[in-house]
Amino acid sequence: MREYVVAILGATGAVGQRLISELEQANIPVKQVKLLASKRSAGKKLQFKGREITVEEATPESFTGVDLVLSSAGGAVSQKLLPEAVKRGAVCVDNTSAFRMDDDVPLIIPGVNDEQLAHHHGIIANPNCSTIQMVAALYPIFQRFGLSQIIVSTYQAVSGAGKAAWDEMLQQAQDLLNGQQPQAQILPTGADRKHYPLAFNLLPQIDVFENDGYTHEEWKMIHETKKILFNDQDSSQIKVTATCVRVPVEIGHGETVYFVVKDHAASVKAIQQIITQTAGLVLQDDPSKQLYPQPLQAAGKRETFVGRIRADEENAGAFHMWVVADNLLRGAASNTVEIAECLVRDNLVRVPQD
Repeated sequence: MREYVVAILGATGAVGQRLISELEQANIPVKQVKLLASKRSAGKKLQFKGREITVEEATPESFTGVDLVLSSAGGAVSQKLLPEAVKRGAVCVDNTSAFRMDDDVPLIIPGVNDEQLAHHHGIIANPNCSTIQMVAALYPIFQRFGLSQIIVSTYQAVSGAGKAAWDEMLQQAQDLLNGQQPQAQILPTGADRKHYPLAFNLLPQIDVFENDGYTHEEWKMIHETKKILFNDQDSSQIKVTATCVRVPVEIGHGETVYFVVKDHAASVKAIQQIITQTAGLVLQDDPSKQLYPQPLQAAGKRETFVGRIRADEENAGAFHMWVVADNLLRGAASNTVEIAECLVRDNLVRVPQD
């Protein structure tokens, strides 16, 4: 049986540490693990299966002899280092937006479109966390009844913006409770001119604004969904629109999803049954018992939780549902490692030669 040398790029970050944990439990024969991070983090000690490993500074030479790279170190780092890893024979699964919209890079959710892995050229992209949970919940409905339109509003946890934003929100909350003025230096996005506190607040901006008034996060959800479902980021086969909001929750994105099916034989009961029968989805949908998904309950779990399924009484063939998942785990580390498992399963841990 082939064993793999696996490198985790961005190992000391919130997602990176979850990648380590997920890899420990994965169905991947691991010969050696290399933990890579910035020069600032080099020298730190982390554990893999009870063994202490020293974090190394990530350089192009770090990938010599590596078979698989699991990356979550930021888009700029991925753009710089992952092509170098591929040159050295490694197959990379990237958790940033750096390569998602490249035509020759598969954008994968296992169980949805992992057949596209056969066409990789050394880099595979992990979708945006908010896209993953929405498409995972909708895909079995899409398979059974077809979809013509999706309208999604997200309620995204602060951890999706990184540890510094997370820490800042907690400090803001403490300041407000102490009657002090909160300071904001990071959100909605560090790249923009103004910053606002998130504690006890809502920010209807995630990432920068595009010229059409949508944020880049909203743009990603729209075009990633089309690429995953139809292998075409600009597909006209489905209408998708999004509004993305940052909320003062630590872990766990929530989404209200309005969708229109093509087959009007669909019903709430049939959709609930489909969700129940789909691996990786958990139905929590009983209004009589106030049962519905919540971020606090989803945190630390790999599954996507679905509830509040109901027919739209004003529009035939339209339905609503509420979707929640751990954005660091289901929306990042778990999906990344599942992609790696698919690569191993299908003997695709090799860089195709042109």
